[in-house]
Amino acid sequence: MIGSSSTAELDAARLLLAKMGIDPAELFAAPVVRPEVPTFAEYIPVVAAAVSDSTRRAYSSYWKRLEQHWGSRRLDEPTPTELKQLAEEAKAQALVRRNSRGGRSAAENFVAAARCLYRHAEDDGVISEGGNPARKVAKPRRLPSTRRAVHDVGLAEINEAAATTGDDPELDTLLLRLHTETACRRGGALNLRPRDLDSVQCLIYLREKDGAVRWQPVSPTLMGYLLAHAEQRGATHPEGQLLRYRHGEPITKRRYDHLWDRIGRHVPWVRTQGVSTHWLRHTTLTWVERNFGYAIAHAYAGHHDASDSATTTYVKAGLADIATALAALTGEAHPLADGTSWEARS
Repeated sequence: MIGSSSTAELDAARLLLAKMGIDPAELFAAPVVRPEVPTFAEYIPVVAAAVSDSTRRAYSSYWKRLEQHWGSRRLDEPTPTELKQLAEEAKAQALVRRNSRGGRSAAENFVAAARCLYRHAEDDGVISEGGNPARKVAKPRRLPSTRRAVHDVGLAEINEAAATTGDDPELDTLLLRLHTETACRRGGALNLRPRDLDSVQCLIYLREKDGAVRWQPVSPTLMGYLLAHAEQRGATHPEGQLLRYRHGEPITKRRYDHLWDRIGRHVPWVRTQGVSTHWLRHTTLTWVERNFGYAIAHAYAGHHDASDSATTTYVKAGLADIATALAALTGEAHPLADGTSWEARS
């Protein structure tokens, strides 16, 4: 009969619907009413209000770029090629710094910001997975870091410059010792509060990126410096920021910028190579790994690798292990370190 379908054609149609995840009965159901797709100007504030402070700070400039270019467009209108074009534009317009990589980080962060925005749109049901253009835009491959561990002589030069120059050498040397002992990130230091100091067990409570928190051992000497700093500079409220200028105002990340700029003027290789606080983290963790192994260095850094959870379960290091490594690094006994001396272990 003309217009009739063969069994093979019907089987092919059923197979196609199955691959598309569609039940044939759905073809006869009433159409699903989907919410209207919002514009970038409408949806970006929604996502910005839903993410963490750190995510918002990292992506806000890229979301602003999307809003400036496509504020009145719906999320489902731009193509992957258009997103790639904006990523290349972000790369070309990136600020040129001493440690710049040709704008690769700007392009990578733009793609990450777009993916974050569209991932929320998927979760909210305003676009489908197949209608997400950010899924089809690859991030630029990240180049190996130029950061490295600083040798002992170089570290001594850095500390000497901090201690003998500037308007507040007490603060600057405290910052350097804090980062050298704990290998904490800059955010961990800026987030310290007076209530985060456990003077009995010589521990500080670090809050770092992505909401990661941990207790980190410090030497008795550093703990004494931190307590004295809090008392002398008016950091008396338990919830107030610990690290402060002489006049009592909390420091910001700009203190770090000024510190390394000044050190670079007195130690030329620091300026030439773009040394920053993160190099101190590399220095300490490299030393810990070489002398105490990967597991303890991993814990010392505050890393928690979900993708490596099975292996981490068997090589997980605890506070006693970190404290023992710290005691060897500083040459000071720590109340949580185990009783085996470092010399006996090596």
